[in-house]
Amino acid sequence: MSNRVVVVTGGRGALGAAVVKEALADGLSVASIDHGSGNAPDEAVLEIGGVDLTDPAQASKAIEAVVARFGRIDALLNIAGGFVWQTADDASPAWDRMYALNVKTALNASRAALPHLKTSIEGRIVNVGANGALKSAAGMGAYAASKSGVHRLTESLAEELKSTSITVNAVLPSILDTAQNRADMPDADPAKWVQPADLARVMLFLASPESRAITGALIPVTGRV
Repeated sequence: MSNRVVVVTGGRGALGAAVVKEALADGLSVASIDHGSGNAPDEAVLEIGGVDLTDPAQASKAIEAVVARFGRIDALLNIAGGFVWQTADDASPAWDRMYALNVKTALNASRAALPHLKTSIEGRIVNVGANGALKSAAGMGAYAASKSGVHRLTESLAEELKSTSITVNAVLPSILDTAQNRADMPDADPAKWVQPADLARVMLFLASPESRAITGALIPVTGRV
């Protein structure tokens, strides 16, 4: 894995930060692309902030900045996204917003990165779907529908790229053990949740050359739930 260049979208979030940390520990060159901005957690990280990945032009500009710094891209980990709990009769439906944050960000980043991934010996795209999108629940319609879109994007893109060395897979986590989730669900047992570092390890395996035999897979990462 050493010397491989990994791009992490949503790198400033809880999962993104865990992936960046684990990737650095593996000796990878890391670029973090995020809507937020600020100092990088490590000077070795190329931090590209203020990027709206729902805009294809901004996604392309950010990816080109990575190539300008490192010369290539070997793996794209699409973590940028969002969540909302909302019933269908809400006065301000979030369906379009969920689609934009979860599907369009992954699509735009992937489209921008593909020309560069095709020049890598072992190109990889790893998306983040959701185990909760396999069977939805009350208030989860908009989010689950958008993550289902990520699942279908993963499968279709994997088929489209089978003639290349690029693989495309997705992880389907259940609840992540984050500060926000603990605040939102104070009565739940976080011991059963998925640690961001554990999910990061699965994603980095899928981003590695060793995962070459896996493509189009939707891999549940559900901890002990």
